[in-house]
Amino acid sequence: MVRSAPALSTAMSIAALTLILAQPAKAETVTIGIGTQDTTTNTATTGVVIRQLHLFEKYLPTDGKYANIKFEFEWQNFTSGPPVTNAMMANKLQFGAMGDYPLIVNGFTFENNPESKSRLIAVAAYNLSGSGNGIVVNKDSPYYELADLKGKLVSVPFGSAAHGMVLKAMQDRGYPADFFQLVSQSPEVGSTNLQENKIDAHADFVPFAELLPFRGFARKIFDGVETNFPTWHGVVVRTDFAEKYPEVVVAYIKAVIAANQWLRADPKAAAEKIQQWTGTNKEVVYIFLGPGGNMTTDPTIKPALIDAAAADVKVLQNLGRMKEFDPKKWVDDSFIRKAYADMKLDYDAELASTRNYEISGDDKFCKKPILEPRKAGEIWVDDEGILPFSSAMCTLGAYADYKAKGKKIDVAYVFDSARGIKLFADQAFFAVGGGDIAPFLLKKDAEAYAATNGGKVLGFDDAVKAAISGGKT
Repeated sequence: MVRSAPALSTAMSIAALTLILAQPAKAETVTIGIGTQDTTTNTATTGVVIRQLHLFEKYLPTDGKYANIKFEFEWQNFTSGPPVTNAMMANKLQFGAMGDYPLIVNGFTFENNPESKSRLIAVAAYNLSGSGNGIVVNKDSPYYELADLKGKLVSVPFGSAAHGMVLKAMQDRGYPADFFQLVSQSPEVGSTNLQENKIDAHADFVPFAELLPFRGFARKIFDGVETNFPTWHGVVVRTDFAEKYPEVVVAYIKAVIAANQWLRADPKAAAEKIQQWTGTNKEVVYIFLGPGGNMTTDPTIKPALIDAAAADVKVLQNLGRMKEFDPKKWVDDSFIRKAYADMKLDYDAELASTRNYEISGDDKFCKKPILEPRKAGEIWVDDEGILPFSSAMCTLGAYADYKAKGKKIDVAYVFDSARGIKLFADQAFFAVGGGDIAPFLLKKDAEAYAATNGGKVLGFDDAVKAAISGGKT
């Protein structure tokens, strides 16, 4: 039987349609832009760690509407927060990590954007007392505290978390706007100018107030902890992207959680890897992210941090740099709550906690357990790892013992006796007397403490000698 032309045509059309339907749908490519700050150590677990360990890829959705979507990542590294906001506004980035003041400006800037808003979806790291930001001077400088810098040339990256710290410190002390000669310089430019004595002081965010002293040409004279006001970094996302791909936002937060777990599982190895990826010395990474570190890595969005953001808004408003902005309306915790639930973690329990992980174990030099972590110390011994000690006295005594045995020591850590922040032992001032050795960041704090027990203020080398003699000067 010979088919008619119309029948043959219909049969061919059905066959063609069947063939088309049998073929897999062409994959759609979606580019995800993520703005990071690789050298800002307290954003490590929201950026460089996720990128290098490919954690985002691990948690991306692959079924349902995502079955035929191919994701490509565009990681962009910045040295401060404001350029991240610029790239997000241009829709070149969907995610951005930055510090508290830049985050607030990001949220405020997006409020007037007709295409998208931004929402805070996670915290990178925080310090409730403000440690992390700081001001350093040249190691040979005659200046030892903030008041000494009156009329001096001080640089800071404008718009950064460190800039916010400077403004807050000035307002707290009633300093006029022209108390310093304040100029804007990036971390790289400010560091070079400080080393060459072209400026009197440089204010910066993590890790520079520790990194520059560690590298031997600077001395910290002000730590953000003196503001007694929270500092933190976090992550924002464009709402147009989040509404279209909510499961991708959840996947990103799962990657942040996994990065934090990786960090805490082996902080020494993590510090070494982060040094390899960013160029920041491992000893500096560890002072922030190791046990008892000056930053707590915790992605939960704590009310205390949002309250601090509201106070930051007022600082900016007093300077005429911002109009009305309500940080509470800018927060969206739906994605992080979903991520915690999927990973069978208790979001509310972690939200309520402000505990960091601390130094623990046994002091093998003084032969006692470590019962008070914030009075303890650590020594990074080249071939033995990072060893804990129960007190500053035991830490310095062990330091002398290792040196006498010819051991190579990378660095020693102690805790500030007044403020509880972790210090490089060789950068501290020590109040020594009455069989006691108490470390301090600030010379004035050490002097005040020494005056209470008839002690003396010593530098690191002399404090080590005093430890050998049992705290006697």
